[in-house]
Amino acid sequence: MSGTSLDGIDVAVVDVTAKSVKTIAHGTTPWARGVRERILEFSNAACTTAQISRLNFELAEQYAKAVRRLGSDLGIELVGCHGQTVYHEGGGKQPNTLQLGDAGVLAERLGIPVVSNFRTRDVAAGGQGAPLVPFVDYLLLRSRSKNRVALNIGGIANVTILPADSPPEGVIAFDTGPGNMVIDQLVRLHSSGKRGYDKGGVIAKSGTVDKMLLSRLLRGRYFRTAPPKSAGREQYGAEFVSTLVESGTALPHLIATATAFTAASIAAAVERFAPNTEELIAAGGGVHNRTFMEMLATHLPSVRLTTTAEFGIDPDAKEAVAFAILAWRTWHRKPGNLPSATGARHPVVLGSITH
Repeated sequence: MSGTSLDGIDVAVVDVTAKSVKTIAHGTTPWARGVRERILEFSNAACTTAQISRLNFELAEQYAKAVRRLGSDLGIELVGCHGQTVYHEGGGKQPNTLQLGDAGVLAERLGIPVVSNFRTRDVAAGGQGAPLVPFVDYLLLRSRSKNRVALNIGGIANVTILPADSPPEGVIAFDTGPGNMVIDQLVRLHSSGKRGYDKGGVIAKSGTVDKMLLSRLLRGRYFRTAPPKSAGREQYGAEFVSTLVESGTALPHLIATATAFTAASIAAAVERFAPNTEELIAAGGGVHNRTFMEMLATHLPSVRLTTTAEFGIDPDAKEAVAFAILAWRTWHRKPGNLPSATGARHPVVLGSITH
């Protein structure tokens, strides 16, 4: 899995059966020099077909190296590769989505079947193509007696609302807005590219939240839209960050405000769509940002805040684990989407298999 944070390639080796899921190993491989910059350059921007084609093959080579680095001696039988999203328009008149990282190259390098292209079938069935991880949240984190919300804080934040003893069709899931994406971009500006994220939330802690700016951000159109809905670099990429910088607010204060923005938008989504939540189970890189987690806890004082580590899933590995499970389901011709989350007309088997 390589997501919108662009902080590396997450790989998880997972033993999946019809009755159990066990993580054998996991790790993150940094992007090779210049790859991250090319992804950013070609995402949601004008570029040539030659550039896209070259990047498609280059990313597959990077994924193959990451898998070999972690799991070359672990008896891997199937690879699930989400690929790197460079453009996504879920819903609307002409829905479409594009993830790069060619499955044929990956299968050739590893000598293992590859499941890829997970999102397109859901989009074709009328869905947003995202979020897909909620299906796995339902499998692994639902409770018979407690109302839970699973939260992933990657580049984009998304929630899966899991009412107590709910059937699959009772699950609601959607992107709440930015996760680490805006914070990370501001940190790179603040550090002149030397830092990729706010480690521990230290910079945010040193700044002061611009309450007027925060209030304006929370009035954004995306937050007035009802789910199903999905967000990405289209909404919260470089153009969005440029407007923040143009406000003239000093960067440490902007980082504090962006951190508060992420926490407040997540809390608002929980309060609006899951007001009876008892437990919020977080995963993703954002769980390591103590300032963010403190802000979120302040917004949701009656909710017990924990992480997936309590349930045996490393918060940094959860999305990679999820796509291993979705790949297993594709291999066994089992549906992997939740129509109540994506808006698809019906459940579908996700992805393409390349032998």
